[in-house]
Amino acid sequence: MKLSREVKTALLIIGCIVIFIFGFNYLKGTSLLDDSIVVSSNYNDVEGLVIGANVTINGMNVGKVRSIDFNENYDKINVTFSLRSDLRFSNKSKAQLYEAGLIGGKAIAIIPVYEEGNTIKSGAVLPSEVKPGLTELVNQQIAPLQDKIEGLLTSADSLFAGVSNVMNYQTQNNLKLALEGFSNSVNTIADLTENMNRLILQNEKSFKGTMSNLEATTAHLNQLTDSLNQMPLGAVVRQFEQTAIDLNTLLENLNSGEGSAAKLLNDQALYQSLLDSSEALEALLSDLKANPKNYVHFSLFGRKANTTSPKEE
Repeated sequence: MKLSREVKTALLIIGCIVIFIFGFNYLKGTSLLDDSIVVSSNYNDVEGLVIGANVTINGMNVGKVRSIDFNENYDKINVTFSLRSDLRFSNKSKAQLYEAGLIGGKAIAIIPVYEEGNTIKSGAVLPSEVKPGLTELVNQQIAPLQDKIEGLLTSADSLFAGVSNVMNYQTQNNLKLALEGFSNSVNTIADLTENMNRLILQNEKSFKGTMSNLEATTAHLNQLTDSLNQMPLGAVVRQFEQTAIDLNTLLENLNSGEGSAAKLLNDQALYQSLLDSSEALEALLSDLKANPKNYVHFSLFGRKANTTSPKEE
């Protein structure tokens, strides 16, 4: 049987339409011949989730997102997705919306709850849950830091404003002068240090000699100390003590009037006799100086000495 050109054209168009429908549903994540379980869940925000996104259990792909639209009350977003028909978890399992990656968008992970006699069926509405993504966690960590940075910037702005008010023209000039003075002081200290180094280098030999002399002096002092330690200081001290006792005894005897020396010191009559004798001796010496002829006779020719007293003449 030979087909006409029109029949062939019609069959080609129908085939293209069927392929287009199958292909379109495949791209949407659905299949006309698929007996998957279709369930849904409601979310407050599904930004990043697209139709055809993966539905996973423990990281394994078990379905696709079919549709995303408002629910009947328009207060939440209803997400419908298909699951493999051989899964046997209950309708209490959670549909967790999570971030698949930084550039991978979002996906849905089923957190299964297994109950005997309670198996999920098409049309079930699973409890929803949203897992914070990396971006949200970073934003949560950055938000307090951002507030602190803003407060710090405000404080820094106030500080700079205060510094600007304090640092007037006169203050700036004073600060410049102070910095110049500090620089000059540093230069002076550097010059002084250099001079001291030069002086130390020039007198290094003298310093070494002085240290040698000091070491020798120290050694001599050590020897002197050793010699003093070896001296019988106890005997010398005892001799000084005995001498002091004897001297005290002598002074007591002198004060008590015992002995010749004590009598000589304490007898007033003897003192007066000695004083009179001294005065007579002094008068005799004076007369001897004034009239020596009365006491000494000298003649070259043997002249007889005058035996008369000065008063008889």
